[in-house]
Amino acid sequence: MSAISTEAAAATPLVPVLAVIGVGLIGGSFAAALRDRTAVGRVLGVGRQPSSLAQARELGLIDEIVSLKQAAEEADLIFLAMPVGAMESTLSSLKPFLRPNTLITDAGSTKANVVAAARAVLGDRIGQFIPAHPIAGAETTGPEAAQADLYHGRTVVLTPLDENTAADKAYLTRVWERCGARVMAMDADVHDTILASVSHVPHFLSSVFMWQVASAEDSDLRMALAGSGFRDFTRIAAGSPEVWRDIFLANRTAVLAEIQEVKAALSRAEQALQEGDGTELQDFLEHAALARRFWGSRSGLT
Repeated sequence: MSAISTEAAAATPLVPVLAVIGVGLIGGSFAAALRDRTAVGRVLGVGRQPSSLAQARELGLIDEIVSLKQAAEEADLIFLAMPVGAMESTLSSLKPFLRPNTLITDAGSTKANVVAAARAVLGDRIGQFIPAHPIAGAETTGPEAAQADLYHGRTVVLTPLDENTAADKAYLTRVWERCGARVMAMDADVHDTILASVSHVPHFLSSVFMWQVASAEDSDLRMALAGSGFRDFTRIAAGSPEVWRDIFLANRTAVLAEIQEVKAALSRAEQALQEGDGTELQDFLEHAALARRFWGSRSGLT
């Protein structure tokens, strides 16, 4: 299989025909970014909710609503933007109709399980699938949440397979760079371990805290008095429960290991508070504050 040529004709867009499966925040933003940069021709939309697909078409995110079969038969690039638990069944539906020169990629927040599912389903055609994860998102969902600049300046991780050609990896890198993203590559298992720490567990903790506050007898009063700190800490708890359920279960081992590390840190801070040890508590808080400020200045995110 060879990558799609982008130099053959000046009028040919980088992605002649794109199929987006799951036209919500992530999938819709991918289509919007490529359309905004005149890097895509036709955009096909596939999904479970007819109303969402109709909205995506009204918003100009997609040109046509199609079936999985039609997407496989017509697309040059297929972008999987559904919960990771649905990857295997979706790939199974695509495979019988998949053209030999079509490239598939995904936006799943876990990678080892997605790679395993793809290998089980695609078999000797696994080279047509390049796993990826854009490190971008928001608590909003649906086509109306799509943003053409969502990936600008953000990192996209590729976890390529041995069977992927250099040309196809270079092509997918160019696609993401046209969306304004920075692309890096790493092993799928390393990705899952790192993302458990900096993405999955933060969402887990935010959701647990939100559940605790919302379950209190005086929850209405608490939330009436809540300010920006509460808002910032709980923002991500508003994300799709289906998406995050699948992420937690798929990356369960790494998430559970990270939770143990969080428990140890919490225990240390709790002990300092119980003992009234102001020096230890201030040292703990200073370490956290300095680390957060350094990260904010380095990443450009505040």
